[in-house]
Amino acid sequence: MIDALDHLTLSASFVDGAVGAYETLLGRRAEDGRLRVGNVGLVIENDAATARLTSMVFATASLDKAARLLERRAVPAERVVGKLALAEAATHQVGIALIERHEAPPPSPLVRASEAAAIGALDHVVVRTPNPERAIAFYAGRLGLDLRLDRSNPDWGSRLLFFRCGDLVVEIAHDLAKGICDGPDELWGLSWRVPDIALANKRLKDAGVEVSAPRAGRRPGTQVFTVSSHTANVPTIVIGGLVHW
Repeated sequence: MIDALDHLTLSASFVDGAVGAYETLLGRRAEDGRLRVGNVGLVIENDAATARLTSMVFATASLDKAARLLERRAVPAERVVGKLALAEAATHQVGIALIERHEAPPPSPLVRASEAAAIGALDHVVVRTPNPERAIAFYAGRLGLDLRLDRSNPDWGSRLLFFRCGDLVVEIAHDLAKGICDGPDELWGLSWRVPDIALANKRLKDAGVEVSAPRAGRRPGTQVFTVSSHTANVPTIVIGGLVHW
């Protein structure tokens, strides 16, 4: 049913420079608040009241077939302006929609960056949940995403669920110390992928972006750094090195 993550939507104030901030972060030029890296788009919607990720929009080959399958799987959904919007009661308050797409659009043009130093792709999007078993039932059982990893690590204080979607991952994170409850999930953070992490780190520093020094990532052969500005309040890391899902 789901072929890929087409784009994410972000609510943020244009007055506060959200579009320009993401042009700097990604190293790519926006058009009408829209940017795209190799495997996903980002749509920034002007909202002076909030700054947060608001939805994941997945691509499917047929909205009609997807609607029928969701109905059989007891997931209420509504056609809204060319997309299929899932009821938030079913998604546990995470904005999720499907659009029909047969070919991915090209990445946005580079601006003041080389391909090696610009953001090349999205590695994973993070959803925080108070109920990981409920998340498995929804993302694997109802949406049909491929659960590739289910790991609890006391050193991290988290249980992490990795669902493969195209060439990126929807990561579901549960805080072990908080226990299990029926509260809402939260679309929370982003991890971007770069060809050359040292060049990307230098490019962002030179552009006035607050970044940490690169450090070893959790996956062998990777390095990551944290981005503390130019993200419109979205927790963000950048990852480089050998990435295998």
